[in-house]
Amino acid sequence: MTVEELLEKYATGVRDFSGIDISEANLSGVKLSGADFSHANLSVVNLSGANLSGANLSHAKLNVARLRGAHLTGANLNNASLNVANLIRADLSRAQLKGASLIRAELIRADFNRAELTEANLASADLREATLRHANLRRANLSEAIVRGGVLTGANLEQAYLNGTDLGRCDLSSANCRDAEMKQVNLSRSNLSGANLSGANLRWADLSGANLRWADLSGAKLSGASLIGADLSNANLTNSSLVHADLSQARLIKAEWVGADLTGATLTGAKLHATSRFGLKTEGITCEWVDLSPTGDRSITQHFSLEESREFFNATPPTISIIVDAALDHEANFAISGAYFQIAQQYPVLKQPPSMEIGRRRTVFTFRLESDAVLLPTAYIVILPFKDATITQNNICTAIAMLRGEDISQRVLKNSSKIKY
Repeated sequence: MTVEELLEKYATGVRDFSGIDISEANLSGVKLSGADFSHANLSVVNLSGANLSGANLSHAKLNVARLRGAHLTGANLNNASLNVANLIRADLSRAQLKGASLIRAELIRADFNRAELTEANLASADLREATLRHANLRRANLSEAIVRGGVLTGANLEQAYLNGTDLGRCDLSSANCRDAEMKQVNLSRSNLSGANLSGANLRWADLSGANLRWADLSGAKLSGASLIGADLSNANLTNSSLVHADLSQARLIKAEWVGADLTGATLTGAKLHATSRFGLKTEGITCEWVDLSPTGDRSITQHFSLEESREFFNATPPTISIIVDAALDHEANFAISGAYFQIAQQYPVLKQPPSMEIGRRRTVFTFRLESDAVLLPTAYIVILPFKDATITQNNICTAIAMLRGEDISQRVLKNSSKIKY
């Protein structure tokens, strides 16, 4: 079928062109929206600027085709072959590309917003500055692809293959990269805030200067990764592997990393305010100093020798124990539980209720804290429900005044007066 015959039939309402062979034809700028080209051979065809929105191109061959600026909105390209095709600035928003092959395709600034790319093969493709907002790339192969400057906000990359992919300066905020293979990926200066990277394989990845605030990296494999200057504030790094990772100058304020393996890691200059120092594997770490200031401005720093750094990261968690020389009955237990619930509403340091051990002659309440800095203020607060609270609080105030050289009892009393129970 010639190009003229195809366009004439389309003009008369024919839409079924499945299986035809028009390879190397020039169809630039034509309107073929809604046409059926399934299983067709369109290799090396020039479709630059063509309107193929809603077209059926499933299983079609479009290798080395020119589709620059083409409109493929909502098109069906499932299992299509677009290897080495030119799709620069093409509109593929909401298109179906399940199992499609786009190896080494040129996709610079292409629009893949909300496109379906499950198990698509984009190996070595050029996706610089492409937009893939909320695109589904589950189990897709983007190994060695260039996506620098791309926008993947809310994209689904679960179990995707991104080994050696260049994702530098990309926006991956709120993206799902759970269990993705990302060895040696470049994510330098990328925005991964709120992203799910749990279980991801990020060995030897470059995450220097990346924004990982509130990201979930639980169970992630980050051995040998560069996290120099990365922002991991409030990130979840529990049970992650950071063996020989470089966290120099990284911002870890309020990060959760209990169970993390930091063997051989570098932590010099890390910002660790309100970050737990317990339950970590830290054998062979390198850490000359840390920043403990609340805002990470180096106003509070702590320098270490090799032995001191080991002690710093392996200290015993601060605890407060209140021993009552009696076994609590049900009524007393209910009352104390209610009191601590009310206290926690005003004093968020008490994230968890105390553990309670009831013996035949005594009851022990144990509070486990995240920082030594809140030990004495918390002790002052948690004694409130008991009759001898005033005596104990006076002793605590005296101890604090001695340690700090100031009288802060009035300040603490003022804060505690807000608590009702």
